Amino acid sequence: MTGPEPPHPDAVPVPGLSVVVPVKARVAETRALLASLRQAVAHCPEPVEIVLVDDSEPADARLHRAHCAEFGARYVFGPRNVGAKRNLGVRLAVHDLILFIDSDCLATGDLLQRHVKSLRAAPEEVGAVAGPTYVQGTETPVFRVMSRSRLLNSAFEWPGRARRVAWATTCNLAIRRSAFEAVGGFHERPLTVVGGEDVDLGIRLTEAGYTIACDPSALVVHDKGSTDSLGTVSRRLVTYGRSGQWLLDVHPGRGRPKLNRAATLALAAAAALPGLRASRGRTALLVPLVAAALLARDTRERLRPGERSPASVAEAAACALLDWSFDLGEVIAAVQLRRPDRVFTGFGWTDDPAFEWEDSPDKPYGR
Repeated sequence: MTGPEPPHPDAVPVPGLSVVVPVKARVAETRALLASLRQAVAHCPEPVEIVLVDDSEPADARLHRAHCAEFGARYVFGPRNVGAKRNLGVRLAVHDLILFIDSDCLATGDLLQRHVKSLRAAPEEVGAVAGPTYVQGTETPVFRVMSRSRLLNSAFEWPGRARRVAWATTCNLAIRRSAFEAVGGFHERPLTVVGGEDVDLGIRLTEAGYTIACDPSALVVHDKGSTDSLGTVSRRLVTYGRSGQWLLDVHPGRGRPKLNRAATLALAAAAALPGLRASRGRTALLVPLVAAALLARDTRERLRPGERSPASVAEAAACALLDWSFDLGEVIAAVQLRRPDRVFTGFGWTDDPAFEWEDSPDKPYGR
C-alpha cells in the first residue's frame, strides 16, 4: 500500500476532504487525473487525501501504485464492483467530506475548493453537492452524432442546469460522510459492474430527507474515450438500459410506461412469422416497416430547429439508431431478471419533485 496507513474503521473522521477514485486499468487516464487532483489540492482550504481503489491486473496495478507514490495518493487493492470500491474507499478515508470522481476524468483547478466551501456553507440537510461533467472530444464524428442524444452524457451536465437533483452521477459528487453512512453507502451488487448504483444512492439520500444541491462552477472534464467509437457508445447505452431495469427491482414504484423500440421490433417479428409461408414472405415486410416508422419518428425528435440538410438528417438518424441500444439493454435485463412483463416499462429517471431545474430538459431521460 502506498501513502499513509488507513485509519482504524472506528476512527472519528477529521475535517477535510477525501477523494475516492475507483479504477480498473486506465493507467494513463488515471495518472492524468492524479496530476490534476494534486494541482487542485493547492487551492483547497482544508486537508485533502486521495484514495485510489483498484482491481487491475498485476502489470497495471504496479503502475497505479507507482503513480500513487508519485502524486501522494493512497493505493488500495479492492473488489470488482464500482459501488463496492467506493464503499471501501470511504471506509478507509480519514475525512468527513468525500468527493467521488472517476478515473477517466480530470479535476479543474478549483474543484476541491468549490465542493468544500459549498458543503461547509450549506445547512445539514444538504447531504451532497453535484457538479457538472463535460466530455472532451467534441470534434469527433461520433461525438457530433451523439450530441443529439438525451441519453449518453446528458446526466453528466444536469448539475449545470439545475438547482438541485434527486440523484447525480458520481464522476463529480461531493457528499457528507455522515449522510453517506446514514443511507448505507452504495449498493454493492447491482446487475452490472458499473451502472445504476449512483442513481440508487441519490434516491436513497433524497428519500431520507437529504438534498443534493448543484454547483455549476464545480467542473470536471471527462475523457473522450467513452464516446470515441460506435461500439463504445452502443455498449455504454446497453449498460445504462440494463441498469434501469435493475433500478426497477430496487425502486419498484418508479416504473413508467414507455415505448421500447427493441421490444416493438421483436413483437413485429413474432407477428410476421406465423404467416410467412402463406404470404410468400410478404409478412416479413412488417419488421422493416415498423423499424422505418420508429426511425422516422426518432429522427425528427433529434433534428434541431431549422435543420433540413441531408447531413443533419443522417446524423439524427444515426443518433436514434444508437439510442436504441438503451432499449435493447432494457430488454436484455428484463429477461435476465425474469421480468419480461417489464419490457414496456422504463425507470422514471427524472420525474421526481427533488429535481429543480433552471433549464429543464425538453424530454425525460430514457424515454
